[in-house]
Amino acid sequence: MLSLYRSVTDKINEGVHVVDESGRSLIYNAKMTELESMSRDHVLWKPLEEVFQFSGDQESTLLKALNTGQPVQNVRQTYFNDKGKKITTLNHTYPILEEGRVIGAVEIANDVTKLERLVRGTMLEGKGEGGLRYDFASIVGPSAALREVIRHGERAARTSSSVLVAGETGTGKELFVQSIHQASARAERPFISQNCAALPDTLIESLLFGTAKGAFTGAVERPGLFEQAEGGTLFLDEINSLGLALQAKLLRVLQEKALRRVGDTRDRAVNVRVIAALNEDPITAVTEGRLRKDLYYRLGVVVLMIPPLRERPEDIMPLVRHFIAKYNALFQMQVTGVDTEAERFLLGHDWPGNVRELQHVIEGSMNLMDDESLIGMDHMPIYHASRVVKALAAGLPADGRSSATGSVPVTGGIDAASSKLTTGTSPSNTGSTDGLMADLHEIKPLKQKLEEFERTYLQQVVALQGGNISRAARELGISRQSLQYRLKKFQPSHQTQQQQTQN
Repeated sequence: MLSLYRSVTDKINEGVHVVDESGRSLIYNAKMTELESMSRDHVLWKPLEEVFQFSGDQESTLLKALNTGQPVQNVRQTYFNDKGKKITTLNHTYPILEEGRVIGAVEIANDVTKLERLVRGTMLEGKGEGGLRYDFASIVGPSAALREVIRHGERAARTSSSVLVAGETGTGKELFVQSIHQASARAERPFISQNCAALPDTLIESLLFGTAKGAFTGAVERPGLFEQAEGGTLFLDEINSLGLALQAKLLRVLQEKALRRVGDTRDRAVNVRVIAALNEDPITAVTEGRLRKDLYYRLGVVVLMIPPLRERPEDIMPLVRHFIAKYNALFQMQVTGVDTEAERFLLGHDWPGNVRELQHVIEGSMNLMDDESLIGMDHMPIYHASRVVKALAAGLPADGRSSATGSVPVTGGIDAASSKLTTGTSPSNTGSTDGLMADLHEIKPLKQKLEEFERTYLQQVVALQGGNISRAARELGISRQSLQYRLKKFQPSHQTQQQQTQN
């Protein structure tokens, strides 16, 4: 009979959870497994307290119905599964009675986590950078390194311990910080973010700890960020930019869980989780005197080290697709991806600016597109110029021989080849050392300059390959069709056909 009930409840598009009088789970339908990210095998026949954790003073609505014998209706409940995932449901819970005795309880649950996130985002809209926009589900990237950091962050969210997030600029440290707050029991309380490098220490101190009236000329009674974040999370970015004296005061607040406003004589208790971030290895910051060792130990109860993008290339194309989708919606475009040449570049670039740089590249590229469906190197002019310079250096070394074939001498090497950039003349045997940089003294619009450079370079590579388009395309690392298109763009098609052998 129990299997029949389970089969029937699986057809219901709401979570259904039934427990016996001791609180052991008997029925746990498919919607509930989806809502709570738990398998039936992990829940059935186990006591609720063994599987779920409830935040603060909240009580399980199922247990409340069991203990009181009364319905618990239209109650919002926040709790965590055993993996630390935060769950918020709207529950209708009823005791199951037999001859007046409670023999179990049944709960109908609806997932309101997504709804609450949407409502919270709407309320915060227009409040600038302080708005909470990220959770762990919004962090893009399948790499094992990134997934490991996410797992550590999810575990850290289950406690109120301090967290130190370290990573190069642009790796997405604030995504992790906001995600930890959103997944924690403090999610309904304030989240306040402050960049410590934005203000001098004299102002940061009063901003963090508040001021007492008369502390200095014009000072008024004002709570600081610690008090404003009461019960919630205070995020201190670039913590290594604080002076060491102020770091000592911050350490005292963390240790004593109390602060003294600037100019005040009494301490005030605070209940705030502090998450700090810095854009360098914390050990390096300690060794070189930018971060107090004792503060590092206090903040670094949990340390999350976010790897740079160059160390997780498998995340690049998923991020590219994510940003294309984002800017398609924003710009009302229908870009479907990147072409082969652009993908090769994106995967080979070392991304010193990390994810932020990649995002700006995609946004900038889409700003330069018309009706094309694929992003190409033409849409990344600055990166294209860098790539052409490197390729030119690799393809036309100073000894005048192609690095790919070791044949077809070109008198004058790189400088001579680059002399065509604005003059349109053939390379000469002058051996000029002025070359490209001298030519750049003639200022032209960037797009025009890049097109001239590209035309010159492509013509040289085709000439080095004896006019063979297929071989030239292989050396350039692009498709034959792409090379044909680019050549056609720079000269009349009949001239191209007359001058080049196409195989």
